[in-house]
Amino acid sequence: MIKIYDVETAKKSILKRIPPDETAVPPVVLDRIEATFGERISPEEAVRRILRDVRSRGDVALREWSAKLDGFPADAPIRVPAEALTAALAALAPQTREALEVAATRIREFYRRQPLTSWFTNDLGGTLGQFIRPHARVGLYVPGGTAPLPSSVLMSAIPAQVAGVKDIVIVTPPQRITNYELSNYQIVSPVILAACALCGVTEVYAMGGAQAIAALAYGTESVPAVDKIFGPGNLFVTLAKRQVFGAVGIDGLAGPTETVVIADDSAKPAWVAADLLAQAEHDVLASAILLTPSRELAEKVQIEVARQLETLPRADILAQSLPGQSGIVVTKDLDEAAALNNAYAPEHLCLAVRDPWALSEKITNAGGIFMGEHSFEVLGDYIAGPSHVMPTGGSARFASPLNVWDFVHIVSLIALNPATTAQIAPLAARIARAESLEAHARSADCRTK
Repeated sequence: MIKIYDVETAKKSILKRIPPDETAVPPVVLDRIEATFGERISPEEAVRRILRDVRSRGDVALREWSAKLDGFPADAPIRVPAEALTAALAALAPQTREALEVAATRIREFYRRQPLTSWFTNDLGGTLGQFIRPHARVGLYVPGGTAPLPSSVLMSAIPAQVAGVKDIVIVTPPQRITNYELSNYQIVSPVILAACALCGVTEVYAMGGAQAIAALAYGTESVPAVDKIFGPGNLFVTLAKRQVFGAVGIDGLAGPTETVVIADDSAKPAWVAADLLAQAEHDVLASAILLTPSRELAEKVQIEVARQLETLPRADILAQSLPGQSGIVVTKDLDEAAALNNAYAPEHLCLAVRDPWALSEKITNAGGIFMGEHSFEVLGDYIAGPSHVMPTGGSARFASPLNVWDFVHIVSLIALNPATTAQIAPLAARIARAESLEAHARSADCRTK
């Protein structure tokens, strides 16, 4: 059952952000680490050892860890064969293929409209400007887990393609099987392979966890290193991304999915309940929160959640996420709901109110805003257009959804003419001497003598 909270109680519980470093590690995770390493070490230390091992021993260590942690077959190729990608797309149900194709088209058209141009000016004496250069090679981590996510392939790979990235690599955890055939490569979910083929990604590896992040960051004999790593994952993937940052770029540190719905008494209780359940079913740490000034709506949604929950197949997950991090908060008014949202800074914000455009003016923090009950969040997950990869854990205060700018870097251009150099070089020398950097100053002086 989903609980109803007053504002003060909610601030101390479901709306309270806990820093990642203070999040308690479940005993079952520590038990699994002890069984694997023979001693009770922290997840950070476990990840550090895996990264170091793959960095030093390459493919041998990658295979050993994949076999130990994921049950990867000893004789299976790490790189998914090209024929397996083609076969997966050919075997995809026509209705599913059509849906993915429409999603891919909408995503591509959305990102083609994002401004991404180099620029130059001659107004400052010579030419100054910026080149926009795509990253040469990126790695996209696509979770496997209990729900294979072909949508994540499209939502990550297509913005990279629009940005002009030449080499796009997808890694995804293998399934636990003992036998395989190259013509029926079931080590990776076929629907993920089909999505890769659909958007034209041909370099796909069956590997997951910290060992996959190590391979992408440092490279092995069969997995060339990348420039930047993208994508969410479990605790060990997140810790690995944090530890390799610097050797390679990362998009951010993803946490469990989260959704806030702000609704007034015009909202349909059944629809609000469906939207909350849709996000809470992701995993046991997912959060789905309703903020409403209507006590009557709160109670109706609570009843609807219980009713709809009875027929959902992932009820075991919902039984933990709903009473854990989810809930309904009764606010004084919509202004207070907006203020609570801005402090929480959710990944998704749904405005199920009479005038969503007016309320949106008061929203400063959210990964994405879904305006009105016909722009519900599930459409954003799959087919609306913008990537569903959005900032979590309150990072929407400073981070943005995945976009083409994440796949490029800026190179500054300085091409000054002699007259401008003669004018500003003495000023540069003054600043250099103020910083006690005499060699800098003399480098400027010699241009003007």
